[in-house]
Amino acid sequence: MSPRRFLLPLLLLTPLLPGCRYNFVPLIPPTVEVELPTRVTQASLRRVGQELELRARVEGRFEPGYLEAVWFDGSRELGRDSVYLDAAQREARFTLAAPAQGAYRAALSFGGTVLRQVELYEVRP
Repeated sequence: MSPRRFLLPLLLLTPLLPGCRYNFVPLIPPTVEVELPTRVTQASLRRVGQELELRARVEGRFEPGYLEAVWFDGSRELGRDSVYLDAAQREARFTLAAPAQGAYRAALSFGGTVLRQVELYEVRP
């Protein structure tokens, strides 16, 4: 086998080698603006002496309004309370007099939408 036999096809294909370069330039995707919905974080329900204490923090972008808590013992509604929240005041604290142990829960809603439910079971529900 002579080297000329391989050299001739290689020389004939040499002009095509520049066409084998990387031509595709990937597009840079546009920046995505994410707007998270209003959500309740750090919600906790605990007993403090003869009262139940509910603490909650609202995160995300929202129009100022009332965060409402609806208290239940089992399926029986015990009461309602609300706190006005805005950009400066994002945390709320609710209390309910509850001398007896029970299966307590509180539903938190903002702007008519239920966002979170927290529970405290001191007895079997």
